[in-house]
Amino acid sequence: QVQLVESGGGAVEAGGSLRLSCAVSGLTFSYSDYCMAWFRQAPGKEREGIARIRPGGLVTDYGNSVKGRLTISRDNAKNTSYLQMNTLKPEETGMYYCAAARTFCPRLSAPDMFDFWGQGTQVTVPS
Repeated sequence: QVQLVESGGGAVEAGGSLRLSCAVSGLTFSYSDYCMAWFRQAPGKEREGIARIRPGGLVTDYGNSVKGRLTISRDNAKNTSYLQMNTLKPEETGMYYCAAARTFCPRLSAPDMFDFWGQGTQVTVPS
């Protein structure tokens, strides 16, 4: 059974930083074969793709609203991806989810194309 477990969420002041982790287990294929991504969902809003990293770890993409402030990375030896978030804003409060896809790396605008999802970790940035 594939499991994606996010951690590292919490409450942080505006302008602060958090580092989220996503540990993956139970994959049929090597973790290094999977595209990994992070999404967030604010209360009352649709899920938004914010970052993705290709299997090799060298190619990354970001949503326009987070460019320059967030960094996605992965450690294939640990089956874990990370999302470093800096200069957080109150409007970035929400649930943060990691997702995985194997056959190709879906666009951030196509969350339905990802194969596996975690349960999410809450990030709260009070205004």
